[in-house]
Amino acid sequence: MREMGIAAIYAKPNLSKKNPVHQIFPYLLRGVKASYPNHIWGTDITFIRMNKGWLYLVAFMDWFPRYVLAWELNFTLEVDFVIAALGNALAIAKPSIVNSDQGSQYTSEPYVKQVLASQSKISMDGRERYMDNIFTERLWRTVKYQEVYLHDYESPREARNSIGRFFEKYNTYRPHQALRNLTPVEVYYGNYTIDDF
Repeated sequence: MREMGIAAIYAKPNLSKKNPVHQIFPYLLRGVKASYPNHIWGTDITFIRMNKGWLYLVAFMDWFPRYVLAWELNFTLEVDFVIAALGNALAIAKPSIVNSDQGSQYTSEPYVKQVLASQSKISMDGRERYMDNIFTERLWRTVKYQEVYLHDYESPREARNSIGRFFEKYNTYRPHQALRNLTPVEVYYGNYTIDDF
């Protein structure tokens, strides 16, 4: 298998490396359910396998309608691509709470300043508590199994274009059972609340 480059599909090493000098924020979502658009956004970073090499993908998703507001790809885990995606998401709306893990990108000064400047609260998962960000983790599973593992991207441009098409389909054409078979974009812009479901 090693000679042929064959590998099993499984979770890879943790990308959320904490910076000990950065401020950690408490987890604010225990017992809280996303109840309307822009109530809770979740964000995370995952790796994207290419034919030769890796890219890193960050996304900001509204938990109530499962709508992906913004995403970015990068070659490294530097904070810039996270800040760019956050800026694109905040250009659409301002959430009440943004939830992330305790990775150094999310505890960095530029990220914290940008979230707090939007009048949003910061929530961070407990250590080794991936279930605290379950909607975003579920998004990654969908992206990997329905897009990434089915393609052998030859270039970052090919990966960006293909993943972009996937997110467009995910947001606008793919109904979600939890949303009464509506699409994320219909629920996000349709003035729905938790009482409608």
